[in-house]
Parts: sequence; structure tokens; C-alpha cells
Amino acid sequence: MTATAGAAAVTALGEDTDRLLAAEPDVRADAPDSVHQMRVATRRLRSVLRSYRTLFAAEPAAALGAELKWLAGVLGEARDAEVRAERFAGLVQAHSKRGTVRRDALAGRLVRAERDRYAAAHAAVLEALDGERYAALHAELARWRSGPPLLPTRSQLPAPQVFEGILRADRKRLTKKAGKLDSVSGAERIELLHDIRKSAKRLRYSCEAATETIGDEAAAAGNRAKKVQTVLGDHRDAVESREAILVRAQQAEADGGARKIYASLARAERKAAKKALAKYPAALAKLKEHGHVRVPEKVLTKAGAPATNGSKPMPATAS
Repeated sequence: MTATAGAAAVTALGEDTDRLLAAEPDVRADAPDSVHQMRVATRRLRSVLRSYRTLFAAEPAAALGAELKWLAGVLGEARDAEVRAERFAGLVQAHSKRGTVRRDALAGRLVRAERDRYAAAHAAVLEALDGERYAALHAELARWRSGPPLLPTRSQLPAPQVFEGILRADRKRLTKKAGKLDSVSGAERIELLHDIRKSAKRLRYSCEAATETIGDEAAAAGNRAKKVQTVLGDHRDAVESREAILVRAQQAEADGGARKIYASLARAERKAAKKALAKYPAALAKLKEHGHVRVPEKVLTKAGAPATNGSKPMPATAS
């Protein structure tokens, strides 16, 4: 028999917990990409917890989610500085002349400043990992593995039917937000694109958590959501990089420096943002084209659940 919905969800959360704990030693050693890996694991945990929240008691789930949000924020300060340092280094390399005073000054103002921010943020990460709050989070994750606060009725239902409803709700959330894009502009449009990206990421993670239960249908849907997330992530990185460069340009001008080279880099990031966004319609269209994830009849049969025959799956409570 296929696992119950509660058991399958706890297994998915346990796998993400393992990812988080496995990254911790590397973060402490400041290994390359380690902060990113731990941050992703933390975000995955929080996202899956939110998508599958109808299986758990509300208060302990909300409390765990809040602590995961805190940890993701601490890690995010370091990761964002790391990303900007790498991005700025590439921009300086591509858009200024080698060996010139201008390039050296630009590198100092952009790249070294972000590396200094990363060093400070990484120190804050280490302080957090050594603190009581992280120790309490670590212990709470262990408790969720040994005795998760499952709701006694819904969590005992067959996982395939419950998971299908959850994926349907996450997909509906994404397409609803995407449908509003043509009605907004300017800064509001940029923020909506960011929200669409977060919804795509949530759908991706909920699909990946359901892959063992549902199979290839969920895996394929997760890949389509990942594509939407990726192109909008590239867009967001370029937008935020451009904004940071413009701030540095103002600082340089205030110090008596020239803004011209910064304007050149800002234009490059504007082009990068447009290039990334141009890929979004096709990625979204492909996601919409395939419709909702449906549990194959053979999976339902294995689970001991009645075949849906096109009927609606088990509903998921809306956010």
C-alpha cells in the first residue's frame, strides 16, 4: 500500500532536513556554494510545509515556518552579497578596460564592497548557528521526524489523492498571479513578477515532494515550474544588480567621481533583465499547456484508493 498523506509529507520534510544539516559543516567552513545550499534547503522546508499545511496542526506548523523564515533570512544576507560580488566581478570584467585606474576603482567600489558585506554576513550566520535559537530549531526538526503534529483524519488519507489536490492548488495560485501581469506596470509589475517567481518555486518544491508518491507526472510538472522560476530569477537578479549599481553611482558622484562607467553597467543589467524576461512567456505557456497533475490510475490502484475517472482530486485548503 502507498503511504498515507501524512507519512509521505513527513518523509519529504525529512529529506529537506537532511539537506539542511548536511550543508551546515560546509557553511561553518565557508566552503564554496555552501550558504546557497543551506538556504535552499531551508526554503524548501518552509515551502513544503506551507503547501502541505492541511496535514499538520496549525500552531506548531506556523511556529516551525516562522523559525525557518528567520534562518533563511540570516543565510540570505550572506548569499545575496555573494551573488552580487560574483555578478559585479563579471560586469567589471566585461565592460571596463583592463588595467585602468577606472577599472581598479570600480572593482574596489563594487566587488570588494560586496565581498566585505559577505564576510560580515557570514560571521552573522556563524553566530546564528552557534546560538540558542538555531539549537531550538534543530531540536524542533528532530521532533517533527519522531512525532510530527499530524491531523488525525486528513493525514491518514491516501497520499496520491491528497497530493494531487495540493499540486492543483499551488498551480492555480501561480496561474492566477500570472494572469494579473498585463494589468500592472512599472514597479508594481516588477514586484508581481517576483511574486510569480515565488509561486513557481513553491509549485516546484511541492511537485518534487510529491514525485515519490505520484511519479513522473509530478516530476515533469516540477521541471516546468522550475523553468518559470529560473527565468524570473535571472530577471530579478539583473533588476536588483542594476538598482545596486545606480546607488553606487550616486555615491561615486557624491565623492567627486564619474558616473559614466556605472551607467554603462546599469545599461548592461537592464539588457540582461529584458533578455531573461523574454523567456518567461514560453516557460509559462509550457506550464499551462500541460494542465494539472493527475495521478495515474495505476498509482491510485496501488494506494488502495478508488480511480478518479476524471473527477476532482481531494481538495486542498486555499491560502
